[in-house]
Formats: sequence, structure tokens, C-alpha cells
Amino acid sequence: MAHPKRRQSHTRTAKRRTHDKALIPTLAICPNCGAWHMYHYVCGECGYYRGKLVIDKEAVTL
Repeated sequence: MAHPKRRQSHTRTAKRRTHDKALIPTLAICPNCGAWHMYHYVCGECGYYRGKLVIDKEAVTL
């Protein structure tokens, strides 16, 4: 296993970590209700996913 002889500088560490960042999620428009939702997720407004009803929003009560 590698054992560094000298400490890595902050600049070198920052250069290595340039690609470790959060990406903006891809959004899509729901064809059923027109609301924005994330890809591969059920629409939070109407409960549809890929044209099929997955969660019946009217039957769910708090």
C-alpha cells in the first residue's frame, strides 16, 4: 500500500476533487398533468409513471 512521504498540498487535493460535484438532476414534463418531475420517478402531482397510474393520489389520505 502506498505511504506518502510528504503531505499533499491543498491545490493538488482540489485538482483531484474537481469532478466530485453534485449534478443538476434531469427534469421532464409529465405527459399526463404537465408538471415537472425527475426522470425515472413517479410524478408527485398525479401519481403516473410512464403513462400508467402507480399511486392513486385521491385514495391516499393523510
